[in-house]
Amino acid sequence: MNKINPAKLLNSKWTASKPMHREKHFLVSEIEFEEDGSVLSCQLEAVMTKNAYLIDWTELKNNNKWVQGWK
Repeated sequence: MNKINPAKLLNSKWTASKPMHREKHFLVSEIEFEEDGSVLSCQLEAVMTKNAYLIDWTELKNNNKWVQGWK
């Protein structure tokens, strides 16, 4: 399980364990926070294709799907 600090999530780098559509490396490009500091939405951007995807930020904790950094 990856440990993630939501305050440091913006611009963090991630590698998909099982790439789809030749997209493997991603950056967290946008984060929205609620007033209490919890994450409302998280957007990943593929480095090669610039495609953007909204995801549940807690999915990044799953080691079977995501590896922190670019590997």
